[in-house]
Amino acid sequence: MTPERRERLLTVLHNRQCNLTVVLENVEDPHNVSAVLRTCDAVGIQDVYVLTTKAPRVKKWGAKSSSSAAQWLTVHQYTDVKELVAELRKKYDRIYTTHLASGAVSLYDIDFNGSVALVFGNEQKGVSDELRALADGNFIIPMMGIIRSLNISVACAVSIYEAMRQKKNAGHYAQPSLPEVQRAALLTEWGFKQEDL
Repeated sequence: MTPERRERLLTVLHNRQCNLTVVLENVEDPHNVSAVLRTCDAVGIQDVYVLTTKAPRVKKWGAKSSSSAAQWLTVHQYTDVKELVAELRKKYDRIYTTHLASGAVSLYDIDFNGSVALVFGNEQKGVSDELRALADGNFIIPMMGIIRSLNISVACAVSIYEAMRQKKNAGHYAQPSLPEVQRAALLTEWGFKQEDL
């Protein structure tokens, strides 16, 4: 491993945020999933959750993309809503779904200094009723035009870049966030040897 690559990977690991995640529920277009994963990598999200209740699990995300971010992320796949939410509750204090409903809060009113999971749903039907019922609330991205929704990958990018902005302003990127056990496992997975450390 070259010194440049070593430094790059260590910097990436330093910036990974353990208290922010994205959940994708039955997102059908693999290009949307790949775009979301790429944006998650860009803002420092390590763990991403994929719920597929209507299709078989995907063996390898982004397999046809030369710029796949999946190889750098930990993608957790679930087929049961309650099992997924139980797992999210172990790590994240708040779960918000994207849904146009009365009582939905603006993205810009969410406090991302805590631990937050953001759920994005199917391209046509959105987040399921079952998952919304188990979440802490809904959020919307304020929009000024006729169209009332964004493409899922764009909505996700807008949302997690707002989270990154808040976290950066609060100093979250100034110190490592991942638990030591997870950090060590990723170093091994990313090809680090003892002499690289």
